[in-house]
Amino acid sequence: MATKNKFKMNWNLGGTIGHWIFLLGIFLAIVLGVIYPGKTIVASILVLLGILVGLLNITSDEVHGFLIAAVALIVSAKSFELLPLIGTAVESIMKYIVIFVAPAATIVALIAVWKLANKR
Repeated sequence: MATKNKFKMNWNLGGTIGHWIFLLGIFLAIVLGVIYPGKTIVASILVLLGILVGLLNITSDEVHGFLIAAVALIVSAKSFELLPLIGTAVESIMKYIVIFVAPAATIVALIAVWKLANKR
């Protein structure tokens, strides 16, 4: 009787972990953007989470959509400063979201360029 390999890698695990890391990063960006705007330690944590998302979460089918959404987010983030009353809070949140998404977008873009360069 054949036995199951206990050490077989669960490739879906990266997607699941990446999904939760993405949600955690967005949650932290929103909450800490209101409570601690402009803190270096928060930005550092978000960069690390963004790197993990870029490595674990984005599949080849999602590359195009993710990169377009990341560019749109990065470009539009500054426009919220003009909102009266809530503009500074929303701007702080958007800055943290950009800090979180930019490393993921960089990694995904580098992987996409690498794959395109290796096609023959």
